[in-house]
This record gives sequence, structure tokens and C-alpha cells, in this order.
Amino acid sequence: MKTNYVMTFTFFRLLAALMVLTPAAIYANPHEYMLENGLKLIVKEDHRSPVVVSLIWYKAGSIDELNGATGIAHALEHMMFKGTKKVPGGEFSKRIAAVGGRDNAFTSRDYTAYFQQLHKQHLPLAMELESDRMRNLVLTKEEFTKEMNVVMEERRLRTDDKPHALVYEKMMAVAYQSHPYKRPVIGWMNDLENMRMEDAQEWYDRWYAPNNAILVIVGDVNAKDTYQLAKKYYGAIKARPLVPLDERKPQTEPPQAGMKRLIVKAPANLPYLVMGYHAPALRDVTEDWEPYALEMLEGVLDGNASARLNKALVRESQIANSASAGYSITARGPSMFYLDGTPSEGKTVLELEEAIRSEIEKLIREGVTEKELARAKAQVVASHVYQLDSIFSQAMQIGRLESIGLSYRDPDMILKKLQAVTAEQVQSVAKKYLQDDSLTVATLDPQPLEQNQPANVPDGFRH
Repeated sequence: MKTNYVMTFTFFRLLAALMVLTPAAIYANPHEYMLENGLKLIVKEDHRSPVVVSLIWYKAGSIDELNGATGIAHALEHMMFKGTKKVPGGEFSKRIAAVGGRDNAFTSRDYTAYFQQLHKQHLPLAMELESDRMRNLVLTKEEFTKEMNVVMEERRLRTDDKPHALVYEKMMAVAYQSHPYKRPVIGWMNDLENMRMEDAQEWYDRWYAPNNAILVIVGDVNAKDTYQLAKKYYGAIKARPLVPLDERKPQTEPPQAGMKRLIVKAPANLPYLVMGYHAPALRDVTEDWEPYALEMLEGVLDGNASARLNKALVRESQIANSASAGYSITARGPSMFYLDGTPSEGKTVLELEEAIRSEIEKLIREGVTEKELARAKAQVVASHVYQLDSIFSQAMQIGRLESIGLSYRDPDMILKKLQAVTAEQVQSVAKKYLQDDSLTVATLDPQPLEQNQPANVPDGFRH
């Protein structure tokens, strides 16, 4: 009883921190506007420092690619820095840096986004530059060929030469039978080698339009003034015919009909294990409950130093050097629940797999304790507090939700539903989804390291 009281006290203390340590302005609903050309603008005022983040999201990621052109979303992200007639190649980032700002971009399975973080007085500059390349990008074969060499080298460094990343990539390709999530965001090497400038131009013309974009502005700004700036810089860009996100064809993964296994051979010091179970992602923030329970299941297994996998496999039995769990509650497509680990020296991946399975069976059989669940909930609240502390994290949260078909209004409901998860629900989703028929197991069979090749250092799981 004493321990439960302490955990409950910690949980509610974090809730109190959420209300006390952050100013009321952060809790005010963001301001939403829609330009006539279909560009959605979401402004969230945060006046704690004279800084602003401008983040534009295009609702197009690797999920929208076709076979033979994998990696084109990411390739175009690179090309977006190659210049327009108004702003020559390389000048975009130089102009942002010249006023003390920083900029970058990222591509995921579900979206592509570009951001600038700078002093509030330079927000017009960020909008001017970003709106210009929304429709005025200049693509040349020479620059495209150069950049594709950069992308291919990026693939070699981040995937082909990283055993854990390679195992994860191949596991995904096997786990999904038909869904586009089976393809890597960076693309297959053969597709990259045969990519044409026309592929990039077609992708740009198809998806880079105001009616397929969300502009998120967070920081020390006035919402109405920001709306006027958006109209000034983006308002004249014409909408383009495209299929809205909510009208695109559903891509449903067929049910898996039995366990899948694969072995990946790559130079490495230690073996590695990844286990992936098909699981649902959040679709209805109010009615769904299983994704919230799966999120808590992840926290029980791997949310802190005292979580089950670390406690049982690393500290007690010492069968693993590392062991973790992963689950993404939000995605345009289906999600997966992952378990992974590196066995200790002298132990095998088979022994590690058996140990992980034993922990899962124990959880399904005995359930989780209120202490474990309270600790996992405290972690969720703490994460929410820390996220509100960063204007960039706030912008990321808004953009991610909007880009996958949810709403910037949802975080409070999501947090409320997570707090309402019961121990019985966590046990229920473990029993339902952590089953062999929906499982793919990938193992790394370490091969001798080449001379002068850096030793592989276990880098954890790619969430």
C-alpha cells in the first residue's frame, strides 16, 4: 500500500506540474485559418522568448510512392534546397543562418516537412523563402545527379553499413505483405540508382501545393498578424488538383497467417534480435482504447530503468546487454509493436528470444501491477510537460497529428485517455496482439568485421 501511495502521489504531482509550471498561453487553443487556396495555417502563441518556429508539412511521404520509385519523397526533400530563380542553390540556408536562424527538413513514411527556427522579427523572411520554393523550384539534371549520389551515400552510411538498421529494414520488408510501409523511406538502392530528374519533377508537381500543406507557426507571434503574413506570401500560390488525404484509397494490410522468420548476415561484433507484431494505430481519439493500452504496454516493458525488460533481462538474468520495446500510436497506416535486444556475450539470440517470450507470457498470464501502470502513466505526463517546454516540440506535435488525419485539438484527449487505461486493458492487448500468428522475427547473424572497419556498437532500436 505504501508503494502504491508513493506512485500515485508522483503521478498527480506531475499532473500538478503540468498546470503550474507552464503559462496559461500554452494551454490556449492554437488559432486555425484556411487560405482560399487550401493552405491550412495553425498558429500557437508562446511568448516566453522572442523566438518562432515555422514548419510546413506536405501530406506526402514514402507511403504515397510507387514500386520502382521508392525514395523519391526523400530525394525531392534534398532537391528543395537546390534553389529557385529568385533564390539560387545554397542561398536558402545561408540567408536563414545570416539572421541567426537554423533550418532543416525531414521525410517520413507519412509526410515531408521543412522548418526554420529564428528570431520572431525574421518570420517574414522564412515565409518568403519557403513559399517561393513551394512552386518555383528549379530542377536540373546536373544537380539531380549530384544529389542522388549524396542520397545513395546516405543510404550506405545509415542503413547498409549499420547492421541494426539493416535488420530493421529487412524485417519491415517481410512483416508487411502489401502495405507501402514495407518499403524504406530512403528507398531501395536499385531505385535510387535509376532515379530520374523527371521522377522528382512529377512528385513535386503532384504533391507540393498549398492545398496539400499545413503551415505551423509556434512562438512569440500574434496570430492575426501571422495570418496576414501567410496570405501575403502564400496566398497567391494556386491550388492544384490532387486527391485529399481523407479521400485517398485505403491500403489495408492483409492479416498475417503465421509467424515469419528471417536471418540477416552482416559484419558485426554481436548478434541482434527484432520481433515485430502487427498492431493498430490510433484512428478515433475518443472511441479507440486499444492503441492507448498498447502505449502503456510499451511503458510497462520499457518506459524506465525499472521496466520489465531491463529489470528481468539486463539486470537480473543478464541474458541481454540491452532490451527494449517500441510502439507508435499515430500513423497513417497500420502500426507495429516491437521488441528488440542484443544478447550478452556467451548468450544466443535464441536464448534472448525465449527470455523475451517468457516475460510476455508472464505479463499475459499475471497482468501488470498498479505500481507499474502508475509509473508508465507518470512517464507519459512527464513527456507531455517536457514537450510543452519546447516551441519546436509543440510545432512537431501539431504538424504530425494534422499530417496523418488527426487534429491539433487531440493531445488533451489523448492524454486523458492514456491516463484512463486500466491494468486489465494492458493485459488484454498483450494477449490479443503479441501472438505468433502476427509476429515477424529477424535476427542478425554477425559476420567477421573487415580490417579497419569500425566495430559495430549496439545503437538500440530505431523507433
